[in-house]
Amino acid sequence: MKPFIPFASDKSNGPGSFEQLLDESVKVHGHLCPGQVLGVRLAMLGLKLCGIDDPRGKDRKSLIVYVEIDRCATDAIQSVTGCSLGKRSLKWVDYGIMAATFINLKTDQAWRIVARETSRDAAANYFPEISDKYKRQIEAYKVMPDRELFRSMRVRVTIPECSMPGRPVRRVQCEKCGDWIQDCRETEKDGYILCHKCAYGAYYTEE
Repeated sequence: MKPFIPFASDKSNGPGSFEQLLDESVKVHGHLCPGQVLGVRLAMLGLKLCGIDDPRGKDRKSLIVYVEIDRCATDAIQSVTGCSLGKRSLKWVDYGIMAATFINLKTDQAWRIVARETSRDAAANYFPEISDKYKRQIEAYKVMPDRELFRSMRVRVTIPECSMPGRPVRRVQCEKCGDWIQDCRETEKDGYILCHKCAYGAYYTEE
């Protein structure tokens, strides 16, 4: 069965073919897995829906992506779109859901795409002869129509000024630990300007 190609471009800096994007994603991620195939397909659909043709070229400043899980598919989404945390064009919200939202800053179009849980079992309908479920999913996710893999919805996302790419809007010093806080992430508590770890507790403990 030939791969189903939901979206492709022949532009040198554009998204490229599905096979090319999957190869690039695997190099970034380190191995081929169902999440890589799913992530590449999800990203291609998101770009198509929000009208981004060249995410790593002329449209690179027009795209912001929110991802909702820190799993394999997120590496694929980053690879396809060129968005990253360091560029502030990739946002991670820790929902634990295999989903991502693609925002075209020029048009304000935003689409949230969620991977369907039913696609796991549906993979058997495409390659029942493959006994290994992960290998079966890899091959099935390459050819399954978007409607079987994903649920898509038009959404509205309000991005605070402090979360936009560019130079920090402000920098302030935590009045307890002295660390400097960028991008409006400080909080006021008991009359003091504090970083989040001093206000709510840190993810680490000092030894």
